[in-house]
Amino acid sequence: MTSTAAFTEDDLRALAGPRSFDRGLGYRDAVDSLEADGHRFTAIVQGTDAYEVALEVDEEDGLWGECDCPYGLDGNFCKHCVAVGLVALQRRGELPRLRAESEARTSSLESWLSSRSRDDLLALARELIDGDRDLRRRLELRAATAGADLGQMRARIADLLAVGRFSRYGYVEYAEARAYADQAGEAVAAISALTDTGQAGQAVVLAREAIRLLGEASDQVDDSDGHLGGVAADLGEAHLEACRAASPDPREIAEWLVGHLLGGLSHLPEIDLEDYRDILAETGLARVRELAQEAWRRRPSGWAEKNLMQDLVKAEGDVDALIAVHAADLAPSGWTHLVIAQELDAAGREAESLEWAERGLRTTAGQAHVDDRLLDYVTSRYVRAGRLTDAVAVRRDRSNAARTLAAYRKLRDAARTAGTWDTERPTALDLLRTDADNKHGRAWYGDGPVLIDALIDDGDLDAAWQAAPGCAGMRQWLTLADQVRDSRPADALEVYRRAIEPLKQVTGDGNYQQMATLLLSARTCHRALGTETEFASYLAALRADQKRKRNLLKILAEKGL
Repeated sequence: MTSTAAFTEDDLRALAGPRSFDRGLGYRDAVDSLEADGHRFTAIVQGTDAYEVALEVDEEDGLWGECDCPYGLDGNFCKHCVAVGLVALQRRGELPRLRAESEARTSSLESWLSSRSRDDLLALARELIDGDRDLRRRLELRAATAGADLGQMRARIADLLAVGRFSRYGYVEYAEARAYADQAGEAVAAISALTDTGQAGQAVVLAREAIRLLGEASDQVDDSDGHLGGVAADLGEAHLEACRAASPDPREIAEWLVGHLLGGLSHLPEIDLEDYRDILAETGLARVRELAQEAWRRRPSGWAEKNLMQDLVKAEGDVDALIAVHAADLAPSGWTHLVIAQELDAAGREAESLEWAERGLRTTAGQAHVDDRLLDYVTSRYVRAGRLTDAVAVRRDRSNAARTLAAYRKLRDAARTAGTWDTERPTALDLLRTDADNKHGRAWYGDGPVLIDALIDDGDLDAAWQAAPGCAGMRQWLTLADQVRDSRPADALEVYRRAIEPLKQVTGDGNYQQMATLLLSARTCHRALGTETEFASYLAALRADQKRKRNLLKILAEKGL
């Protein structure tokens, strides 16, 4: 984005899409009252109604736009946003003046406010409060904060975290999520203000109440852009800072933390026990340990219970205890073995880490579903230690068990590194060939056997072509045809013609585009064979047969067919 407006026409087109962008071109004359303040642009666009539009560019989110038209309220970058952006670009030479005028208006307003008497300002504030319910609620919260009225603050925070005014049918849609998050942020700011003014004890109480309310509200909000998640993170930080300032009873904070982490809403906000280590001290950590172990005994496979135990031993810095927690519930895929190995690596215990990873390999030997990251970890350790034969053995076992193209490729990479691919490849292909002949489930991927994909991936096209009859799927046939088209145009042409036939029986632009692509490939083959006249006759017959499909004929014409 290099223009004076900090965005370009291409940015508008990318955000709006071709349809809204084209419509926005026709609304440029409807843009009125354009104002510029930094990289923020506001205007009124006269459409079915007078719509308020705001465009802004920031470093994190790039260009974004808001409009109160129905389409814009659904979270879309609408034609009105496009129109304002286009006018801002057209008037880029005027932007310095518009920005200066905005600064002058702001300065004039501040000067005027400074000149008013206390009574005048109070009267103005009352007038604004009477006409703006949201402003009234925010100011009531600030008043309660200043007066340290816990009851009033609790009520105001509950109001700010309620989704009612933003929800439709009990749910806050994407278009309203940011506005709700902004309102919820007011509650977090008020809690932080309590800590800053020496009322950290009350801030702790209200932060916990807000965490509960926000957790309940989160299931009713479309937070696709993460605005509410950001508010939750700020709320978690506000609670942590309040606890640091208030120095609550370590056992009490321990019990609250455990309750939160074991509760159904423990993900919002995410709380790390290690952040509370100094606050908990030995007394609090002991209470956390007691409660965590009790919960873990009740549900040793419980996700929240296991995570709590992991967080606890991490906070205590006890690597062996952490391994014991992981080892108590080992995943059958070998993933937990990998986690343990990585924890041991971080502790500088590499020999033990490899032992755990190798144990994971033994446990999962012969299984079709193994965590590939465990295999990658072990083979990389072997390669680093110069144990290339062992690395190949791991990949060979996996390829034999899985019969996938990915496993074949990794065996090939390991064997090439070891210089043994020439001897490994025939055996690996024989397994795939046997399974393909028997139509073995593990040796088939999509619409054809892995054998064909492996041969194509090796670049052995002649072998792939010889093996394809009777087993290859159309995807594989087309891949082969594309790769041998120059050397074997007649063979490739037969594949393309065969693929076109079923497309004659279906509709839809996607199918029409596919047919056009196949026809272009067929034409290339005819040109190589010197049979352009035959292709022209074939195409004419196809057009006549498909004449009722107007979109197909249009697409063919666009492709020069």
